[in-house]
Amino acid sequence: MAALRLKNAGYQVVGVFIKVWHPDFLTCNWEQERLDAMRVAAHLDIPFLTCDAEDDYKNQVADYFIGEYKAGRTPNPDVFCNKAVKFGTFLNFALENGADYLATGHYAIRSEINSAFTLHRGKDETKDQSYFLWTMNQAQLSKILLPIGVSKKSLIRKEAKKAKLPTAIKKDSQGICFLGHVDIPEFLSHYIDLKPGKVVDTEGIVLGEHVGALVYTLGQRHGFTLTAKDSSREPHYVVDRDIEKNILVVDSESPFIKSGKEVTLGETNWIAEAPQKDEQLTAQFYYQQKPVSVMIKSTEEKQVILSVNETAKEPASGQSCVLYRNDQCLGGGIIL
Repeated sequence: MAALRLKNAGYQVVGVFIKVWHPDFLTCNWEQERLDAMRVAAHLDIPFLTCDAEDDYKNQVADYFIGEYKAGRTPNPDVFCNKAVKFGTFLNFALENGADYLATGHYAIRSEINSAFTLHRGKDETKDQSYFLWTMNQAQLSKILLPIGVSKKSLIRKEAKKAKLPTAIKKDSQGICFLGHVDIPEFLSHYIDLKPGKVVDTEGIVLGEHVGALVYTLGQRHGFTLTAKDSSREPHYVVDRDIEKNILVVDSESPFIKSGKEVTLGETNWIAEAPQKDEQLTAQFYYQQKPVSVMIKSTEEKQVILSVNETAKEPASGQSCVLYRNDQCLGGGIIL
């Protein structure tokens, strides 16, 4: 639909399939995905190319994903897939092939005022993907078009069906960027020596077993086995981990941070302008999380301290925290 809208607007459009890395032990349907893209390009009567991003995906996304888990953090590979592959390798590929712009189907809105670019939430709040684009910069945004962010997904589906696109009723893509649905412990077991360990409650009483403390994240309620009496009557959530002792701590209540708690972000990036000290903003610690009111306590080189103004689900270290001024995505950082 991004291609069709641009073609209807008078652009000369070229379709591109991005080929990425996948491990030998995982079934990958990239050939089918590429065929779907070719069918769309043929239907729209536009040229079709393939961008080989296999090495960059492996080195900058997959290795990062594995390395973060090894370090005991919970990464967001989709963010770094956009940074390294879509708006890194793919953007360079487009420019080298003579393109003026790179367009994607992200549900987000790019605006330009006086030669400065800003990024905003997509019109469809349930599909907004600005959270995954916080690493973008002015140079990238000057070359990016986001044709469908101004519409709701339901309208995009209707337009696709009306245009008889071969992928009009194709299900939404889900899972880890291009890898799709994978069992994270099983995937990581090929790269990390996972050892089963104890699941205990907040008092240290053993309730069950887990497959390896490294592969769990705060708030997770699946993937471990509770064997003690009565422990399976209600959901239990991961509230802490002892990586050194390989112990998982669970509780019947999901972990929350209370008003006044501080959260530190590293590796910050600001798309247009940096937020100011004492500024009141909203933050998202997870994709599709209800925005949380925060205040900027301090801003330093590549680091920011936030004060949370309301009770919210506790974020995991390694995740992305994205900051907004109303619907404008200012940028964000990695939770330390």
